[in-house]
Amino acid sequence: MPQGKPSVVPDDGLTTRQRRNRPLVFVHTGPGKGKSTAAFGLALRAWNQGWPIGVFQFVKSAKWKVGEENALRTLGASGEGGTVDWHKMGEGWSWIQRAPAEGESTNEDKAREGWEQVKRDLAAERYRLYVLDEFAYPLHWGWIDTAEVISVLRQRPGTQHVVITGRNAPPELLGFADLVTEMTKVKHPMDEGQKGQRGIEW
Repeated sequence: MPQGKPSVVPDDGLTTRQRRNRPLVFVHTGPGKGKSTAAFGLALRAWNQGWPIGVFQFVKSAKWKVGEENALRTLGASGEGGTVDWHKMGEGWSWIQRAPAEGESTNEDKAREGWEQVKRDLAAERYRLYVLDEFAYPLHWGWIDTAEVISVLRQRPGTQHVVITGRNAPPELLGFADLVTEMTKVKHPMDEGQKGQRGIEW
């Protein structure tokens, strides 16, 4: 793509502007580091454009403090760019009014509840960008039906962009997505026994 120009222009009846503004589905997958970080970098661009952003973390524990969360929450509350809503499965999701009793709700149940909320938000066009962080895992594990996800995303109204992260994204999702990036690990400090550190992993 020299100078950002596509090498192929499809005969789809769309104008250049219509094609440029199509809503996109991104997938960041693979065993390498940086899948979520790349998605949050995209969220920074969306914030700068004034877009409302919804972040849904499907696997990470509520105890895990990722640096991007604090930064994006602060930016979202600044009133300068777009708003940012951040939801964590590990917190029982922010729309659930009480924490479930012990044994009442499994992680699989929580993942499904999160997906149901995403579906409601897509139908209502609540956000312009959705970051479904680690969402590839519940798809890979069979907790959420990949075919249903593809159907919902295909039929979503308006101009809503969706980025999905996580290892082992299903092949069907990769085939459907508009942009797929596979992070491939070449080397990592953990291979030499070094644990994650502040400012790098979180």
